[in-house]
Amino acid sequence: MATTNEPLLSPEFLARLERLELVSRKIFRGRLKGERRSPRKGQSVEFADFRQYVAGDDLRFIDWNTYARLDRLFLKLFMEEEDLHLYLLIDNSLSMGFGTPTKLEFAKRLAASLGFVGLVRSDRVKIETLGQGARAGTAALRGRRSLWRLFEQLEAIQPEGGTQLAQGVKNFCLRNSGKGIVVLVSDLLDKHGYEEALRYLVAQRMDCYVIQVLAAEELSPDIKGDLQLVDAEDGDHADITVSAPLMKRYQQTLDAFVGSVRDFCNRRGMVYLLASNETPFEQLVTGYLRQRGLVR
Repeated sequence: MATTNEPLLSPEFLARLERLELVSRKIFRGRLKGERRSPRKGQSVEFADFRQYVAGDDLRFIDWNTYARLDRLFLKLFMEEEDLHLYLLIDNSLSMGFGTPTKLEFAKRLAASLGFVGLVRSDRVKIETLGQGARAGTAALRGRRSLWRLFEQLEAIQPEGGTQLAQGVKNFCLRNSGKGIVVLVSDLLDKHGYEEALRYLVAQRMDCYVIQVLAAEELSPDIKGDLQLVDAEDGDHADITVSAPLMKRYQQTLDAFVGSVRDFCNRRGMVYLLASNETPFEQLVTGYLRQRGLVR
């Protein structure tokens, strides 16, 4: 696996991220007050609207001035500010250690970008991994002062074990019952399929983003001759002779696989995005993910 000692994010890119914020397509009730204006009406000091009083409403919020003028009871509504929970779910199986930079390195930088945006906006950010050596999960981070812990957690993630997408996502869902945004970053290369894993996320009713990261060598392999291909996770191997018809079948199979994932996600309200490990992740965050509505 190629390694790098470079920081996950450059200071220049961090400065650009300061202007962004996470956006959820769904409405969730945050546990703590945050800097995000909620579509719901709450109890901040910022006035939002009036509505007619109904039995059981809190009498403290009745507008008595309006009652004196109209002899009718109205309730004052205020904007509620809430925080948002961002879950960054990273596949750290051995296959993610392929490519230059590795798919895992790309995933970590992407997670660092989104996590940074969340923390500077006082959202709660939690990192989880999916490899066989997946840890039980760390506590959610919150606030700008947690940035060093976010980067420390991401830098400590290494590729290990085989892919167990379904079990990994199931464990994640059991540990995290709260609502929020979940961003799954994975190559989705699991011999047992990806469907069951994504169904667990759908059942969790979170706002789901699936970012499939493949190496440039996987998207457009430049190989020839007699080769032995070895599976990085289970050591399974195959002897092949690369020919034009074989490469054509490979490309058709890959296109069908990517198309099936995209259709699966679209039918279930999940946002899907295919990225190459050579895609500038700055462009992915400030361009593609902004277009898909995850940040603004």
